[in-house]
Amino acid sequence: MEAERVPAGRVSRRAASDAMEAERVPAPDVSSGAASDAVEMDAGDWLWVWIGAAIGLAFLELVTPFLFFMISFAVGAGVAAMAAVLDASVALQWGVFLAGSAAALLLLVPIGRRLATAESDEAHEGATRQIGRVAVVLEEIPGSGRDTGLVRLERQQWRAETDADGPISPGAQVEVISVRGTRLVVAPVAPVRHEPIDR
Repeated sequence: MEAERVPAGRVSRRAASDAMEAERVPAPDVSSGAASDAVEMDAGDWLWVWIGAAIGLAFLELVTPFLFFMISFAVGAGVAAMAAVLDASVALQWGVFLAGSAAALLLLVPIGRRLATAESDEAHEGATRQIGRVAVVLEEIPGSGRDTGLVRLERQQWRAETDADGPISPGAQVEVISVRGTRLVVAPVAPVRHEPIDR
């Protein structure tokens, strides 16, 4: 078979058909650059973002010193994840996240502050609660030195020292004036004098 000869200046049918086909296929848009390569997320894809955020924020609550601060945002992310399950728009999911976080902050942070205050009060009381109480000397406490004796305060026995000039003998009552490490610092209790009442 002989190839069809086309006079110069004329185009064969096949070449014309190929040219028309090329015109129908759109050329890639190179003007948008990297934006054309970006992956768009739809509302359902945000479910995994919210779940990851809730887990991450809950973990951060464990390492932050503010009680119930980060967990409030984790609650907001959890509520936003539920909105994503219901196929809410991304804007609505963000609104639910912000509203849920704000509500959780208003509810949980005051509770956390109360718990933190209660714990610090107990710790403070534990170190100083003996001050001002009266104990009974079980073993002589040498005076003005670092030597210790033994006292009974309520049901517990403590090592005690005194800044008094002389020793305090067993059976005497003493008042706890401070705590030095695991030792009580005591002072003798002055005997109470009862004066007769004239009638």
